[in-house]
Amino acid sequence: MKFTDGFWHARPGVDAQYAQEAYDIEAVDYRRLVVSAPTKVIERRGDTLNRALLTVTLSTPLDGVIGVRIENHRGDTPHRGFELVGAVEGLGAAKADDDGGVLTAGGLTARISRGAPWNLTFEADGRTLTSSGPKSVGRMGLAPDAPVTTEPAGVAGVSTTGRAPSSSYLHAQLSLGVGELVYGLGERFGPLVKNGQTVDIWNADGGTSSEQSYKNVPFYLTNRGYGVFVNHPEHVSFEVGSESVERVQFAVPGETLEYFVIQGPTPADILERYTRLTGRPAQVPAWSYGLWLSTSFTTDYDEATVTHFVDGMVERDLPLSVFHFDCFWMREFNWTDFEWDPRVFPDPEGMLERLHGKGLRVSAWVNPYIGQRSKLFDEAAQAGYLVRRDDGTVWQWDLWQAGMGLVDFTNPDATAWFQGKIRTLLGQGVDAIKTDFGERIPLGVQWHDGTPAETMHNLYPQLYNRAVFDVLEEVRGTGEAVLFARSATAGGQQMPVHWGGDNSSSFESMAETLRGGLSLALSGFGYWSHDIGGFEGSPDPAVFKRWLAFGLLSSHSRLHGSTSYRVPWAFDTGDEPEGQSAVDVTRTFARLKLSLMPYLYGVGLQAHSTGTPFMRPMQLAFPDDPAVAHLDRQYMLGPDLLVAPVFSADGAVEYYLPGGTWTHLLTGELVDGGGWRRETHGFDSLPLWVREGTVLVTGSSDAARQVPDYDYLDDPLVTVYPGTADGASARVVTPSGSEGEFRVSRSAAGYRVTGPEGVVFRACLAGGGQERSDGGVVVLEG
Repeated sequence: MKFTDGFWHARPGVDAQYAQEAYDIEAVDYRRLVVSAPTKVIERRGDTLNRALLTVTLSTPLDGVIGVRIENHRGDTPHRGFELVGAVEGLGAAKADDDGGVLTAGGLTARISRGAPWNLTFEADGRTLTSSGPKSVGRMGLAPDAPVTTEPAGVAGVSTTGRAPSSSYLHAQLSLGVGELVYGLGERFGPLVKNGQTVDIWNADGGTSSEQSYKNVPFYLTNRGYGVFVNHPEHVSFEVGSESVERVQFAVPGETLEYFVIQGPTPADILERYTRLTGRPAQVPAWSYGLWLSTSFTTDYDEATVTHFVDGMVERDLPLSVFHFDCFWMREFNWTDFEWDPRVFPDPEGMLERLHGKGLRVSAWVNPYIGQRSKLFDEAAQAGYLVRRDDGTVWQWDLWQAGMGLVDFTNPDATAWFQGKIRTLLGQGVDAIKTDFGERIPLGVQWHDGTPAETMHNLYPQLYNRAVFDVLEEVRGTGEAVLFARSATAGGQQMPVHWGGDNSSSFESMAETLRGGLSLALSGFGYWSHDIGGFEGSPDPAVFKRWLAFGLLSSHSRLHGSTSYRVPWAFDTGDEPEGQSAVDVTRTFARLKLSLMPYLYGVGLQAHSTGTPFMRPMQLAFPDDPAVAHLDRQYMLGPDLLVAPVFSADGAVEYYLPGGTWTHLLTGELVDGGGWRRETHGFDSLPLWVREGTVLVTGSSDAARQVPDYDYLDDPLVTVYPGTADGASARVVTPSGSEGEFRVSRSAAGYRVTGPEGVVFRACLAGGGQERSDGGVVVLEG
């Protein structure tokens, strides 16, 4: 939202009142700074009259994090921010003197100068990270016809045309240095670097080809060693170097604005602190990393169809871990009633038991809407479990399900009621839940706990996903709960997994899908998936096969579509060269992912323990390499594997290898990095490189070819790559919780690999022959 007309003027109808000076500064309890910031420099007593006085409070919830709260009028509805699960009381050291005030939070310092002009800086490691200077803190009063940019589509609830802006906003601006780049702000499908963009934090069901997003997160980080989290679930408007090109501006409606500056210095350090504050991703089970197959959305299916698909995968030697039932497991018009359509699933418990007997887990689709035809509608409406309009009537509309209502998860009784339905579903044999929707949350309604409707719009999926995730943890156990969620906001990373929403079946959509995933990873989300081949339409076989490699080298891998099935053999004619059919490509990359599970499972544990995402943008992995600053068509899968998906039918791909010696995982080719590469790959290949110095443990047993949750310490293969240092090691944790570490010592003659006591393993140098351990040791010459 833009309030100014160039550098000097406000737009017509905008009354811009800026903090002009730090009039007085008080250190409260030696922990907080409270600053009185009048909107005029006070030169005489009469200047204190008839004008706004902004109160700016600085505090710290964590070492390395400083919060700034700006308030105009405090008598309104109390500010409701996100749940800061990691906040700690009593941190920070504050002092004030004649020069100003200083607040220290670990290695981060905020310094406010007394008097005019307004000047607040944030410093770490002896340098200024960012600053809030003149005209950067302001209250914007808006006339009804003020020509600011419109608020995001759908902000008025059932309408998609927007509404007149609020009558008042608070905004803050933080400086951007020369060459400073901004990342994050949720799952955004446009350019990964956000400079020059206007970004509205407002969840919407807009697909992957627009400026809208299912997962809006008011958090960004920059390549200058800090992040910023705006603690507002309601609409936040960001102008990222797009109004004031030297600054990032964020504005919220109302009379309070709170944000946190988060110290790095590295992007991984920033995400560690941010996810410590807002919540770490939960640990997910090993079985969830295997291949998921869906019925797809509007396709016809019954148990015979499902069995045909599952048996077809087995017949073609295609590893499958999870089968997913999309919407029509329930009868049309009845969503959501949690009852299997008896016309096509007369024996759901028996069917689920039969699927379990084939070694599969089962996922089922739900949404938070109750269609009027559902027998649950009257039950929920009479009990007060559905959201109501301001006039007290039940809110309903016909977009999606006829006459549907919306479950009010601010009502503990409604939450318990919905959870009871989920619990019954799990009791029937369902293992995972796809929590679809959660974005179309209206305004003009009343919530049980009194939360303002605008606040609840983005916050709703948090409550919805939490209700379901808690039941999964209760029934299946900690570390066994898995969602497949579409909508989220800050803190939603605690309840994985999330998928990228409704993309299209094209290379362009494949690329925008990856951009969305990388942007989400830089917003604190540890795990991410996407619909292989695209959701809308039926993909060309080339698109499908290229997407298979990308999808099976993501944290979670799902075959899912809208109007057509996604079984691999549907994309083959039988005339494909050996290894190039969709069935062959599925087998190749599904087996590859399973063989990598000793490594990938550890990557997931790291996402859970530190907040470092599973799929790592190049900017996160190589923060000191300026060449990666704008890269958005490649990523690191964990710390050691570089993946560059192929976005072309003919296999042409261009990508960048950072400095060092890299080894191609599939071919064993060694190359020196530090530059761009142009290659052509068959459907059974892509750029997949191992970083120098890596000790990679993979599965070498028959189990590693079939399921993701095998014993990773049963005859593993340890590969030592060029550049491995003396004392390097690889730690392996199995799904059962047992652990083992493989240590490498180096001498002039070669390498000595030592495994855990009692573990028989194989070891090799990259590209060399395998040698079996004898007494837990393998000596590799070379």
